[in-house]
Amino acid sequence: MIYFWLILLIIVNAFWLMLGVFSLPGNWLMIITTILFALWQKNIFSVYTIIAAIVLAVIGEILEFIAGAAGTKAAGGGKKAMAAAIIGAIVGAIVGTVIIPIPIFGTLLGSAIGAALAVLFVERKGGKELKQSLKIATGAGLGRFVGLGAKFIAGVIIWLVFAIAAFL
Repeated sequence: MIYFWLILLIIVNAFWLMLGVFSLPGNWLMIITTILFALWQKNIFSVYTIIAAIVLAVIGEILEFIAGAAGTKAAGGGKKAMAAAIIGAIVGAIVGTVIIPIPIFGTLLGSAIGAALAVLFVERKGGKELKQSLKIATGAGLGRFVGLGAKFIAGVIIWLVFAIAAFL
């Protein structure tokens, strides 16, 4: 019966992993779910496995934040542009998933385009010229794409660590 629960945990964690692509805390939901499982079923996951996953999740968050902010800032954007990039990325991820039905890629591309469009809107509304606004928007979009990609890779590693540890 334990194998049924372990397989269910792996499936639920895969679902959480996909939420991360939408800028939602999928990596953290995987960790929380696995910790709850570990509290329920002792001796399945070691404390070291959980700590390794937490470290990976923190690294993923840092990479996502740095890449997104760096892309916006490097292109000349300010705090409003960075905030717009985050909101635009979330909306874009949802729209991209529907419009571009290629798993993961559609969501990542939608997130990058959403971030870029939101930054373009904010920068133009703030009075910047189109050329400069486009430059900042492009930086935001590329930074967001790289950041979400890095966070997703961290999530895949977390998922693999838990899936392998479940059956060792």
